[in-house]
Amino acid sequence: MTAHHKPLKIGEVEVRPGQRVTVDLPVARLYTDTSLNMLVKVIRGRRAGPVLFISAAIHGDELNGVEIIRRLLKRPSIKSLRGTVIAVPIVNVHGFLDQSRYLPDRRDLNRSFPGSPKGSIAARLANTFLKEVVLKSDFGIDLHTGAIDRSNLPQIRANLDDPAVTELAQAFGAPVIVNANMREGSLRACAAGHGIPVMIYEAGEALRFDEVCIRAGIRGILQVMRKLDMLPPGRGKTISHAVMARSTSWVRAPSSGIVTGPVELGSRVKENDRLALISDPLGDREDAVLAPFDGIVIGCSRLPLAHEGDALFHLAAFRSVVRAENAVEEFATIHDPALRRTVESDLLET
Repeated sequence: MTAHHKPLKIGEVEVRPGQRVTVDLPVARLYTDTSLNMLVKVIRGRRAGPVLFISAAIHGDELNGVEIIRRLLKRPSIKSLRGTVIAVPIVNVHGFLDQSRYLPDRRDLNRSFPGSPKGSIAARLANTFLKEVVLKSDFGIDLHTGAIDRSNLPQIRANLDDPAVTELAQAFGAPVIVNANMREGSLRACAAGHGIPVMIYEAGEALRFDEVCIRAGIRGILQVMRKLDMLPPGRGKTISHAVMARSTSWVRAPSSGIVTGPVELGSRVKENDRLALISDPLGDREDAVLAPFDGIVIGCSRLPLAHEGDALFHLAAFRSVVRAENAVEEFATIHDPALRRTVESDLLET
């Protein structure tokens, strides 16, 4: 990573070492002729170090990341920062206002990079974010959730062919790391083309706050920053027992109907285990949804209705499913206060 002492300019605002500045970055005008701005918080330590961008709500209905950034910026440890953090809690301002994944032109911002200053709404927004934030950084963490009515187990998605990225992904402390292929037009693929590694934290579902996912996201970002020497070492135990998925696959509904008895997110399953039942409204017909291989459920539909072919469960395969199960359980006991109290109570009783 590069050490930066020189001034950093976001929009028309120049931020020097030791400053903490909020930039209103103009992105568009509404029908009312009101200016629509992207809020950017820039925190520069007095000491030189890497430039890390942290972004959320590229899909406007993915809210966990917004809260992760809000709480992260209030952490006292940020005062000891070495280097620079560029935090953008709401990239897709249009989608956020409309509580929608997409922009008003129905385009997906995360398929619109690098964009163009003279293109569609999505292209212009992507281009602004790329030029003003991404290209001024050394590394990025992009925060996401599942889509509407879908929930994701906390996981990191990254290019694990890059040893430096793998090391930081492990430092984050999510229970699962997925070696995810680059998708054309995505922020991650575009940044990689400019030599800027970006990893994605996926956790929870759209339009919902999930306290466990939020708490884990904050802790994960802080651990990555410590790994980059942007923050002093933490006092607590560093969590780095993540397991890497060899492959993932969505299990789809074999028929249409009402979905009952679904397995829980994070469950360990074996090949041909029943993941759920799909039945008609009268219960005369029942079809089992079966696991195609041994693995861990890292994503699932929350909707109890399905059409034939709908994606219901996202299953990840591991070299050691038992080790993956242990990683999920350890993660849950650390980040879920209710589960942690139960475990501690059981230990006291024994």
